[in-house]
Amino acid sequence: MGENENSKHKWVSLHQHTEYSLLDSSAKIPELIQRAKELGMESIAITDHGVMYGCVEFYKEAVAAGIKPIIGCEIYVAPKSMYIKCNDKDNENQHLVLLVKNEVGYRNLMKIVSKASIEGFYYKPRVDHDFLKEHSEGLIALSACLAGEVQSQILNGNIKKAEETALFYKNIFKDGFYLELQYHGMKEQLKVNNELIDMSRRLDIPLVATNDVHYIRKEDYKPHDILLCIQTGKTVDDEERMRYPSDEFYLKSPDEMYQIFSHVPEALENTVNIAEQCNFDYEFHKSKLPNFPLPKEVDHYEYLKDICYKGLKERYSQVTKDLEDRLLYELKVIKDMGYVDYFLIVWDFIRFARENGIMTGPGRGSGAGSIVAYTLGITKIDPIKYGLIFERFLNPERVSMPDIDSDFCYERRQEVIDYVVNKYGVDNVSQIITFGTMAARACIRDVGRAMNYSYAEVDRIAKMIPTMLNITIDKALELNPELKKAYEEEDRVRELIQVAKKLEGLPRHTSTHAAGVVIASEPLVNYVPLQKNEGNIVTQFTMGTLEELGLLKMDFLGLRTLTVIRDAITMIRQNKGVFIDLDKLGFEDEEVYKMISEGKTVGVFQLESPGMTSFMKELKPDSLEDIIAGISLYRPGPMAEIPKYISNKKNPDKIEYLTPELEGILSVTYGCMVYQEQVMEIVRKLAGYSMGRSDLVRRAMSKKKHKVMEEERKNFIYGIVDENGNIEVPGCIRNGIKEEIANKIFDQMVDFASYAFNKSHAAAYAVIAYQTAYLMRYYPTEFIAAMLNSVMGNNEKVAYYVRFANERGIEVLPPNINKSYSKFNAQEDKIIFGMASIKNVGVNVIESIVKSRNEKGNFIDLIDFCNKVDLSCVNKRAVESLIKSGAFDTFGIYRSKMLAVYEKVLDGVNNDRRKNIDGQINLFLDFKESTVKIEYPNINEFDKKYILAMEKEMTGLYISGHPLEEYKDILNSSSITKIPEIIDSETLEDELVEQERKIKDGEIVKIGGIITSVNKKVTKNNEMMAFITIEDLYSSIEVIVFPKTFNRYRDLIDADSMVIVKGRVNIREGEQPKILCENVEALCENGEKRNSYNKIYIRIQQEKYVNDVMKKLKPVCIQYKGNIPIYLYVSENKRSFLINKNLWINSDKEILTYLKNSFGEENVKAV
Repeated sequence: MGENENSKHKWVSLHQHTEYSLLDSSAKIPELIQRAKELGMESIAITDHGVMYGCVEFYKEAVAAGIKPIIGCEIYVAPKSMYIKCNDKDNENQHLVLLVKNEVGYRNLMKIVSKASIEGFYYKPRVDHDFLKEHSEGLIALSACLAGEVQSQILNGNIKKAEETALFYKNIFKDGFYLELQYHGMKEQLKVNNELIDMSRRLDIPLVATNDVHYIRKEDYKPHDILLCIQTGKTVDDEERMRYPSDEFYLKSPDEMYQIFSHVPEALENTVNIAEQCNFDYEFHKSKLPNFPLPKEVDHYEYLKDICYKGLKERYSQVTKDLEDRLLYELKVIKDMGYVDYFLIVWDFIRFARENGIMTGPGRGSGAGSIVAYTLGITKIDPIKYGLIFERFLNPERVSMPDIDSDFCYERRQEVIDYVVNKYGVDNVSQIITFGTMAARACIRDVGRAMNYSYAEVDRIAKMIPTMLNITIDKALELNPELKKAYEEEDRVRELIQVAKKLEGLPRHTSTHAAGVVIASEPLVNYVPLQKNEGNIVTQFTMGTLEELGLLKMDFLGLRTLTVIRDAITMIRQNKGVFIDLDKLGFEDEEVYKMISEGKTVGVFQLESPGMTSFMKELKPDSLEDIIAGISLYRPGPMAEIPKYISNKKNPDKIEYLTPELEGILSVTYGCMVYQEQVMEIVRKLAGYSMGRSDLVRRAMSKKKHKVMEEERKNFIYGIVDENGNIEVPGCIRNGIKEEIANKIFDQMVDFASYAFNKSHAAAYAVIAYQTAYLMRYYPTEFIAAMLNSVMGNNEKVAYYVRFANERGIEVLPPNINKSYSKFNAQEDKIIFGMASIKNVGVNVIESIVKSRNEKGNFIDLIDFCNKVDLSCVNKRAVESLIKSGAFDTFGIYRSKMLAVYEKVLDGVNNDRRKNIDGQINLFLDFKESTVKIEYPNINEFDKKYILAMEKEMTGLYISGHPLEEYKDILNSSSITKIPEIIDSETLEDELVEQERKIKDGEIVKIGGIITSVNKKVTKNNEMMAFITIEDLYSSIEVIVFPKTFNRYRDLIDADSMVIVKGRVNIREGEQPKILCENVEALCENGEKRNSYNKIYIRIQQEKYVNDVMKKLKPVCIQYKGNIPIYLYVSENKRSFLINKNLWINSDKEILTYLKNSFGEENVKAV
């Protein structure tokens, strides 16, 4: 076929889907444009279903390839009204293709697409005829495919209605409406096409031929078919599934299109005419920053300068000329680049947060390198003291949007966003879209599922893909020889991987960026298409695209740690009367570094993970610089530098510099390159680069642009001289550094720069790390209480921090009705359990109880409690839960007794209150609060084990002890793996810690603990299996027990059983590891095997023989020490005596035989 560039005919593909018709098209934009170029096309359109996600990327790719891009969209039309949201056969979704002619048309298309999603969404984003009428200027419309309005009416045999619709669109779009012909081998299309050709003549509406492209080449039909299966959750073998009628939906050459439509050549020629009318270009990097609202006569720059000068005087005791010069230099760059209002906007919402007591972070990202940001209070770290570079943030030689990310207290972040929305207008502020893409592993799993492969078969291949950032299937084939072998030798694997490679990287779904907010000077719909995502309005372009279009995006991040710091500081003020101002703290406290060096880093921001803790123990940091370096080094990549950093720190005299000039730059990190800023310093100091140029080198290195780097190597060594002989960059040799050494230094920089860290970012994190460490060192009780409040509701984390408090010697007291509040609270160096975390109680109930307590005094007993509280808030379930959790233990009555009577007491008090209300009270009697009396039954307290189980049920934790305490020695023995070593540890900010797994997939481990839940299931083969949760002293894990194993150990698999489980670790992406059980045994002291009994009774006739029996038992019991209790049962008075725990025995058969022989078989009973 005529697939070369010298195609005889011209045709433009005007109905063209890309990967952004999510899960419906597999055409990746770069490959699509590449193919269009091969086919000699001069122009091509993008018309995704109902969205404009891909427009900017498509435009840039096309322009770069010398092809004219046409922006468009295949929209959904609800003919009657987009506001009718129910099944209505006259209002069904119809398709219509819109193409943009000019700026006005682009604006209209954005409005149409945004309106459709935000207001017209019903299964799909829809607009109606009325809205199209008002927004048709600058647009060309094509009648689309068989699902178009005109075509579907023809198919239904309603020619009159079809004509009316065609004329309606002709009336709206004038001569910009075309009837669209398509042929993919379907007979319905032949019928419709013939009618359209006739109609075109009758109504004088031009024709256009398209191919409704959904994939690039004919052979992509199969991967595309599998993509549809992924979309609909079906497999290829399902009969009843959505599929395309043929394999003709690919990008055809102009010649192929002529072969199909040679009988209507004008339909093909019209595509070229349309392309000539469509002339819309994006304007990149033209700032659309909003104006900061100030009175007309106020000069914005002067206003900013004043605030900076005030801040400078506040922050530096002595304002030197250097400081002033740096400030003025930065202000000039900011003014020249047009970012004055940007800084005022950020300054304003940070000021709002501060004035309203909302914690703000020290500022993250490269913004910390700016003294303007520091003097405005946007960042809290001194850029001069820590050598942070402004050009890393704003480079006068490269136009880029400044980027300041702001951290706020997790609970109040929304207040800041609301402030911004109110200030700049609800239509001018929006959140930002992100796309979830099909990453290598997940893609293989999805494709395998759709191709109906077994789970095990797909799992084997998916697990061969290394888990690293930005891994692709091609990279994995290079890195993993096992995968390559399977690919080359196994047909099914090859087929799976080939399809997955085609679909890998396609966008799969949209979500909302966690922190990004975009702010504009007028309604955003004038700049970007919008849509509704789970109730939020978001832009249809991602963050990067918005920046290219000159829009301002900000990150408003919610950081839990800031909430914890705020709560801790409040508690410290209340309990100790000490007011801590973290911003005035300084970073010089030796005790804080000492604590970190000892590895006591629980709760310390960024330093909590096990790997980081051991790194800190080795590093022994003694300054903030060390913490900054630590945060930068502890990541995949730079980790290799850690040993060198530590040994150089310990032996500073052995540090060698390739050339003395490096010392001033690298001495702060003991001769190691750690930061991007250091690369920038080196090229400036050694080769005389300008600040801005040094940032360009850093970018080239970190993005691994090899061509640019080799060019820069020459510049670095030999310098740059322009045509007139002027030296632009001197280069190393002119500066007296030998060529060989300059080459070595450049090699080092190249090696290192691809994973170097931004020092400004690490410094901001180090500040929070230091502040949390300071609070933990001096006010551990308050700080841990604040952390507990932050993780309330996550029982595992609460248990983790409670255990940590106990290890630090801080007692965590059980809930106490006279002392507890709804949250955890620090009182006299003890932490009191927060009652809001008790099941069935809730914050409102607790607040009502605390209010009554404050007004009427502490509660004396159960009746007093019931009399004082508001019983309309506090119901029976709440009281039961409070008793079970131990909140009433302060009354000195057994929980068992209180549970026996609480309902009667509540009923009694309620009845009394009713009588009083009914006016049946005798005025001459003394007012008695209540006439209810309690008679507690004479019963024993519950068994300790039962009490712990109740606490666990009510609070999710064991409070007054732990059922595994007595087995501590076994659980801590070397043969037993602790659960936290298997699962991913979670810190306060879950997402920020990168971890190395100690235990790999498939490894065999032994764990011991208590079974906290058992979920039994029946398999397809009608066999029983179980999913159980096992908890040790530290954490819990899910264990899967397959039928064979389950049958063997079913007696041991019960809730509250204490067991040792041996099994294989099973790690699946995106889930916590599990254990596949192979063996279960009872957990017994000394690890002896489980017996079939729990206690032994020995019957004796009279009480006077008890001492003789004891003498006889003592020597034997000591030999067989264990945890099975012995009871002596006296027949004459039916009393039982439990013998001393030191004489309890184990399950050895010999001891039982001995007892039976000594006391007679009929007198010894094992139960």
